[in-house]
Amino acid sequence: MNARARIGLLGGTLDPIHVGHLATAEAARNALGLDRVYVLPSHVPPHRTQRPVASGYHRFAMTALAIDGLDALEASDIELCAPGPSFTADTLTRFRERAAAQDSQIFFIGGADAFAEIETWHRYPEVLDLANFAVVSRPQLPVESLRTALPELAPRMISVTANREPRPFGSLRVALSHVEGRIANREHAIFLIDAKTPDVSSTEVRRRLAAGESVTGMIPDAVERHIRQHRLYSKHSDRPAADHLHGQD
Repeated sequence: MNARARIGLLGGTLDPIHVGHLATAEAARNALGLDRVYVLPSHVPPHRTQRPVASGYHRFAMTALAIDGLDALEASDIELCAPGPSFTADTLTRFRERAAAQDSQIFFIGGADAFAEIETWHRYPEVLDLANFAVVSRPQLPVESLRTALPELAPRMISVTANREPRPFGSLRVALSHVEGRIANREHAIFLIDAKTPDVSSTEVRRRLAAGESVTGMIPDAVERHIRQHRLYSKHSDRPAADHLHGQD
């Protein structure tokens, strides 16, 4: 195969971003030898009945703060700048149209819990033909359970163990070549990445913040400082969370 760039995309509401999101991105990057991972806060999450608590401005700012200093991770506003719900299929289509991504291998990164509902996603099953998928275990859902939960997709699945160090690029090429030779119509692969990720959720982080409880170890320190500076997620705030950052009020 050509030594094309391998790009990972990690999307989500990120309301707020937490250490579980970062661990998922790092697990996929290390297991698959990704050159870069873009972290994409969503505009309007299609699977939520309520809008995000924090504005897109703040969620993007928190994402940028969370990944600052982390190798090969970058915040992207591609979903925030697009109108309407942030459907994965539409995001992948837009990203593939970018000049820098046209000759890249794209891997959409997510947790096993989200991927377990793939059959309910917009433009399913077409969405699976727009990129490779990198699915990482969640504490309550081992990634290997997806073979049984989604038997029709099992032929596409390849098990990968996350390593502490990035996987050599050559080994990934062998894996992808194996898939392409095995699947007659050259479908994209679904990589099942068995990695330990923290048992953290944005819902629990918001609950703790609203109750005045500690979130130490659940979110990066810089994100916590931003939240407290702007009084996000606090039911005791004397004003609603700002829709803009400093200089935009």
